[in-house]
Amino acid sequence: MTQPVFPTRRFGAILFDMDGTLLSSIAATERVWAAWARRRGLDVETFLPSMHGMRAIEILERVGLAELDLEEEVRALEQAELDDVDGIEAIAGAAAFLKALPADRWAVVTSATRKLAERRIAAALLPPPPLLISSDDVRIGKPAPDGFLMAAARLGHPIKDCLIFEDSGAGVRAAEAAGAAVIVISATHAHPMKTCHPRVSGFQMFRVTVAADGGIELRLEGLGPQ
Repeated sequence: MTQPVFPTRRFGAILFDMDGTLLSSIAATERVWAAWARRRGLDVETFLPSMHGMRAIEILERVGLAELDLEEEVRALEQAELDDVDGIEAIAGAAAFLKALPADRWAVVTSATRKLAERRIAAALLPPPPLLISSDDVRIGKPAPDGFLMAAARLGHPIKDCLIFEDSGAGVRAAEAAGAAVIVISATHAHPMKTCHPRVSGFQMFRVTVAADGGIELRLEGLGPQ
């Protein structure tokens, strides 16, 4: 027996983060960033947990190494990430879930560049999104809500009628700031994430229903602890 995830709500559009939400790239990402952190004399174990879900430029600005040429560092890091797609794979059930959605009613909003996002989506064997909002498209990245607001506007739905799937703290804060409903994907979490939002490990138990008025309803066999 299934149950509605949000019993009183249907959604106009569904927005997805990419890394850690639709696909698992954590091993590749951490290989690249750990190597960079070691070269810069940073404590890798402290640094890595703090950098997920954000644009590369904002990670580097927060580190605050004054001698860095930020643009050159970002270019080098992106190339390293483009070169390393080993082990990238879809989160369980993601491909089928995306194919069940109306084709013009979902988008990916990622802190990765467009080039890197397209590379990872292809590596994970996921369908290309009808709309992709990348770090190239926004002036301020997550935890600012700009990317999600842009995606909702381009899909033609108010953000309050959207559902956002996220996995990182920065992404969840961006979704909350935007004013959308949120579901947290926990597949790549090493430790439980404290959240007031529904949390699931993947997409395999979701059932998608499109109502006569076009609203998208999600049903789930059961919700994880919140």
